[in-house]
Amino acid sequence: QVQLVESGGGLVQAGGSLRLSCAASGRTFSRVAMGWFRQAPGKEREFVAVINWTGETTYYTDSVKGRFTISRDNANAKNTVYLQMGNLKPEDTGVYYCAAGWLIAAIKESYNYWGQGTQVTVSS
Repeated sequence: QVQLVESGGGLVQAGGSLRLSCAASGRTFSRVAMGWFRQAPGKEREFVAVINWTGETTYYTDSVKGRFTISRDNANAKNTVYLQMGNLKPEDTGVYYCAAGWLIAAIKESYNYWGQGTQVTVSS
């Protein structure tokens, strides 16, 4: 079992930066892939980024490549995944969710555990 709690969302102007955190508890955290998804009002939840359990492999959706960086800290029971977001655009607005699963995947159905989400709003 993995429990996930996101934080770090907020209101930022276009071009600004935010860092999201996802604190995980559960004995299997270090063995799961961690992903970030986002959902804008009236839209489907979409993949943003994923990192494998060692932290050595990452994938991003095309629209955030070069602007967002996913990382994780498995050491010392910190069990936290980060999403550093830069050069934010209004289209990045949405609720951001972290998720845990056994596969590195871009589809939400591959993830077994989800956080409650954190709101990111980018003003123009």
